[in-house]
Amino acid sequence: MYNIACTCTDDLSKNKVASQSTTSLSSNDDFIASKAVDRDITTCMRAEVIGTTSAYTYKTIWWKVDLGGVYSIYSVNILFKNYDGFEKRQQGRFAGFSIYVSSNGLRDNSSLCYKDGPKLPALNFMTTCITSGRYVTFYNERLPGVKYPDGYVVDHVYTELCEVTVHGCQASGVYGEDCKKLCPTNCRNNVCHIQKGTCFGCASGWMDTTCNTKCVGGWYGLDCKQLCSGHCKDNAVCNHVTGQCDIGCAAGWRGALCDKVCEDGTYGSNCVHNCSGNCFNDSTCNKETGHCIACNPGYTNALCNKECLSGYFGARCNKTCSGHCLKNSTCHPIDGTCLSGCQDGFMGNLCNASCNEGYYGRNCSRTCPSNCKVCKATDGTCSCYAGWMGPKCSIG
Repeated sequence: MYNIACTCTDDLSKNKVASQSTTSLSSNDDFIASKAVDRDITTCMRAEVIGTTSAYTYKTIWWKVDLGGVYSIYSVNILFKNYDGFEKRQQGRFAGFSIYVSSNGLRDNSSLCYKDGPKLPALNFMTTCITSGRYVTFYNERLPGVKYPDGYVVDHVYTELCEVTVHGCQASGVYGEDCKKLCPTNCRNNVCHIQKGTCFGCASGWMDTTCNTKCVGGWYGLDCKQLCSGHCKDNAVCNHVTGQCDIGCAAGWRGALCDKVCEDGTYGSNCVHNCSGNCFNDSTCNKETGHCIACNPGYTNALCNKECLSGYFGARCNKTCSGHCLKNSTCHPIDGTCLSGCQDGFMGNLCNASCNEGYYGRNCSRTCPSNCKVCKATDGTCSCYAGWMGPKCSIG
């Protein structure tokens, strides 16, 4: 007689997708994996034979059912094939198996629900397995060099599962004998302990057994194991679920998590400001303050966004204009050039050279009179040779 493990819970595995490591050779589909979930106890899956000796190719066997979603699980019931008069042999073939329940189909210590041995199991086997998961896996092995308990069949071992019934709550987010109590709101995958209602794990951003406490102290994410970047604006903590800085990033940082420094040429909160462009060395500046390490010639202050004061030019604005430029003696703040030309008597880009001998006036373009011994560069006033007089030495 095939017994239901728990009438207070739902059958989660009926007609669900099943798979197995191998299928015993047959002319039809008599032994495929789905036979163990069709709810017909007269049909069974059967894998290829396993055994410890070299005569047997296979040493392990697995069968797995995909429940189609993550559910709260209460128990697993396995009906193993029996033959009249061969119960002990079938128990010996069945012995030593393991049951795994996981959300990803893997078999590891964290997903182990049951490990058989050394006593021979009942052929109509049931175990309480209170957990949550999507994949339920039956696994067995017969490995060379292993000493198995008395009664274990070690060679010519057929695995024949006629029905595997996984009991739990079919509805999402419920628990209890009638699967009508609501799980805590923030349980991971919306499943909880089918008897206690505690969470197996919390959704991102929550902790404690009922997942009603937010991550604290600058932590976020699954199990509150991820640390906020520490670069949220105004030293705020990040979002306890996503890790994002909801009010933006501190100066010098960018990205949803504020974990990336500003790109070169930008600065400030969320890197929204551009360096002035007059910073020395490719216009880079301090990514927090925008301050330049040094300015290009002609610019001053911390942001290098102001030209040199009138009368000064060059790097750090520490050079003085010649004082002989037109228009209030100011010069170009970068290179000191007198853009409007030179005052009378001076020449050159910087207007810092007096006219050559024999010349005077604007841009030294006028020639001193021939009777001048010395001609004043600014206005051409002469010091005359003997025998000549007058401002231009033109009176003999």
